[in-house]
Amino acid sequence: MTRLHRLLLPVTLALALAACSGEQGGQQSSSNAPADQAAAQKGPAMVGAARLDNADGEPGNWMSGGRTYSGQRFSPLKQINADNVGDLGLAWHYDIADAKYGQEATPIVVDGVMYVSTDMSRVRALDARTGKEIWSFDPEVDGSWLQHVCCGFVNRGVAVWNGKVYVGTLDGRLIAIDAGTGKQVWSTQTFEKTRGYTITGAPIVVKGKVIIGNGGAENDVRGYVTAYDAETGKQIWRFYTVPGNPADGFENKAMEMAAKTWSGEWWKNGGGATVWSSFSYDPELNLLYFGTGNGSEWARSVRSPKGGDNLFVSSIIALDADTGEYKWHYQEVPGDEWDFDSCQNVILTDLTIDGQARKVLLHAQKNGYFFVLDRETGKPISIEPFANVNWSTGYDLTTGRPNLTKNARYDDRGKPTMIIPGASGAHNWHPMAYSPDTGLVYIPTQVTSFTFAMDPRYKPKKLTSNIGILFEPLTALDDNGKPVDPPKGPPALLAWNPVTQKPVWRVEHASTNNGGILATAGNLVVEGTAAGNIEIYRADTGEMIWSSPAQSGVVAAPMSYEVDGEQYIAIAVGWAGTGALGSASGVPVNVNRVLAFRLGGTDKLPPMPAAPVRELNPPARTGTPETVEAGYHTYQRYCGGCHGFSAKAGPLLPDLRYSSALGDESLWLSITSDGALSANGMGAFGAELSHDDLNAIRAYVISRANDAKEQ
Repeated sequence: MTRLHRLLLPVTLALALAACSGEQGGQQSSSNAPADQAAAQKGPAMVGAARLDNADGEPGNWMSGGRTYSGQRFSPLKQINADNVGDLGLAWHYDIADAKYGQEATPIVVDGVMYVSTDMSRVRALDARTGKEIWSFDPEVDGSWLQHVCCGFVNRGVAVWNGKVYVGTLDGRLIAIDAGTGKQVWSTQTFEKTRGYTITGAPIVVKGKVIIGNGGAENDVRGYVTAYDAETGKQIWRFYTVPGNPADGFENKAMEMAAKTWSGEWWKNGGGATVWSSFSYDPELNLLYFGTGNGSEWARSVRSPKGGDNLFVSSIIALDADTGEYKWHYQEVPGDEWDFDSCQNVILTDLTIDGQARKVLLHAQKNGYFFVLDRETGKPISIEPFANVNWSTGYDLTTGRPNLTKNARYDDRGKPTMIIPGASGAHNWHPMAYSPDTGLVYIPTQVTSFTFAMDPRYKPKKLTSNIGILFEPLTALDDNGKPVDPPKGPPALLAWNPVTQKPVWRVEHASTNNGGILATAGNLVVEGTAAGNIEIYRADTGEMIWSSPAQSGVVAAPMSYEVDGEQYIAIAVGWAGTGALGSASGVPVNVNRVLAFRLGGTDKLPPMPAAPVRELNPPARTGTPETVEAGYHTYQRYCGGCHGFSAKAGPLLPDLRYSSALGDESLWLSITSDGALSANGMGAFGAELSHDDLNAIRAYVISRANDAKEQ
């Protein structure tokens, strides 16, 4: 239910909002607005189809996650530029008082009001001039559902339309909030809680339809995208991304086609291919674009025993935005079994390639390849690696398929196999940006590897992780049985030319999992880092020209807006995501804030809070070496994803080595077996694990705690 913490700012602020037209819920009037807009009523977030279609005509606003439907994350504002960025200072900061799990959202700004989602699917409205809170909305997420969340209790943003703000919640609700008061207008449950779905991604609104996907491909789900009426929450259309049980019939011809690429009884465990990240839209073609996630399970030989491409796993899909009708797809990783989701943001632009003007779609995939597709047809134009890869020697443009190396299919190989990039990808969800001024794409890249091996003990589970491989440290072996060294090299911000498919410049970082990107007409590229800085570079050369401490690791993408003739650059900070669950960033304390900078800004951050000091005082070792070994393997399957695969957690979730329950078997079992802390997101595993299994985990964690104390 809604909890309204504050009222709207005084009437004087509301009266200052720009005038809107009534077309499709309103169209704001301003000095930067398209000439054909008519003046009409005033009101918060009065955004309609014409405003979003013509968002480039309002450079002072940032009305959707990628600023425009094209998802370029480029601001035409240039008051802040490469010549004067040295004068940039903090304008204001907003402490997210109830946050502790990190921030991944890009704020939305409409007519001087900022709307931003935070962890646990909460939403704030802030005065974009000052950072003062207007209202706060808490959907009160069902804590017991958090055990199904793959990669952090985060949210990547909201959408706005006709005076409402829309957010998807971790427990699967799509909620419409009154943009003026922060009160709930309607709520609809987008999935049945019989499978392990979640929502962390931002919705998009197209012509009065709120479109949202979901996550959970590591669990037991069947991916889909759904469009809801923005005024009522009523479902308009739904498109599934993998086929269901053929015996039940197919929803459309696309599903009938896709079913021919699967084998076995994949539908029992869902199939995966969730749409958990962002959307782009072409108003001229009326096409909605999105990428799909990995298959469920990761191991193809488990989910589809006779092989096959497993459509539409790891694909880019285009749908008719009005009806949800399938138009085309391009599968970037046929038969994916390496967790190479196509979750990264999709950028739409027009390029001249070989002397021909092309409407293109740009995509830097986890698998290390940069794709340039014809966005009218989905046909590949060019595909080149932007990172080190060993699973493929390249793509055949005639077939559009990758040429796999002989050891890529680890499930056929029978020994631990190192794949480069790894499951974390060469470019993960952290948004890239495109500058039409420089013609370059700016990609947050990383050097990763993962050693894959089949899990001989694997059994499908309900609602929880179903991967099918060993998710624990392994030694990769070459064909001669010798260990394989992991790849070396730092993560980097990469400037990439999509026409030549060549790098232009790169800036190396000290830590992995750095933030998303903003490009501006001021010849700037902005990025937050895991080391706890906001950094600005020249967009043409990569020269660092400004840096400021964020006091926290940063993974979210920045944005820029203008109010009262003043340009701001804003970003949500707070270490988050998969990397944050099992490791610390370069900053010892996780501080959750929104920061906004402007020329001449004089605000100051408070002193860094002291890092907590905890004494490690574990109980004496217990259990035989065999018990500890068994506990280690069970821990990796059930606990490592949240509490760290070496039983050493990052700053967001409890480090079990310090748990008081380690010395109390009854308390340990009440938590792990019976779910005493389920309201906090700690799952009950009694239905799947015996007391002996859970006590073996306890013996392993006690062993790891004693190892750490003795060092």
